[in-house]
Amino acid sequence: MASPRLRRVAARHPEVQFVHRCFALAPTPEAIVALFGSKERGKAEILEHWRMANRYDDEHRFRPDLMATRPFDYPYSLPGLRACKAAEVLGGQAAHWDLFDRIQQAHLIECRNIADETVLRECAADVGLNVQAWDEAYRSQTVLDAVRADLSRAWELRVWAVPTLVAAGEYVSSGARSEAQYEAWLHAVMEQLSRVPQ
Repeated sequence: MASPRLRRVAARHPEVQFVHRCFALAPTPEAIVALFGSKERGKAEILEHWRMANRYDDEHRFRPDLMATRPFDYPYSLPGLRACKAAEVLGGQAAHWDLFDRIQQAHLIECRNIADETVLRECAADVGLNVQAWDEAYRSQTVLDAVRADLSRAWELRVWAVPTLVAAGEYVSSGARSEAQYEAWLHAVMEQLSRVPQ
C-alpha cells in the first residue's frame, strides 16, 4: 500500500494540503462483470493484480491466496467510498485517510468483504469514529452526492489508478511509487508552481 509512504511525505510537507477524493474502477457489482466478463473472472484477474502489486508493497502484506478462498464475490467499491466520505464529513481529511487505511487493511490483508456494511461499521469504530453519526452520514444523500462528484472529477482527470496524485488540477502521478519518487514529484510540482505568476 502506498499510503504509509504518502503519510511520511505529507508529514515532511505540512505546507501542502493532501485532499482525498474517491475513485473506483468498479463501483458496482455490474461494473466488475462489465470490465471482466463475469464476477468469477473479475475476482481471479483482480487477485492477479494483487500479486503484482504485492511486489511493490513495502511489507508484502497483500493476501490474494486467502481472498481467493473467500466465499463472497469480489467486493465492489461504492460502499467503501461512501464509508470514507462519511468519515470525512465527521472528521475531515484525517478521518477520511484513517478510515481508508483501515478499510484497505480489512480488504487486502484480512480479506474481509468490504462491500458489507457490518465490516465497514467495524472499521469506522476501529479508527475511533462515532459509529452512530458515521452510519447516518454513510446513508445520507449528501455523502452519496459527494462520492458521485468525486467519481465525475476522477473521470474528467482521466484517473485510472490508486493512488493518483493531482496537483493544481494538471500535474498527475498515477500508480504506486517509492517514497523518493513521491518526494521528487512533489518537489518538481512545487518548483513549477512557484514559477507561475500570482
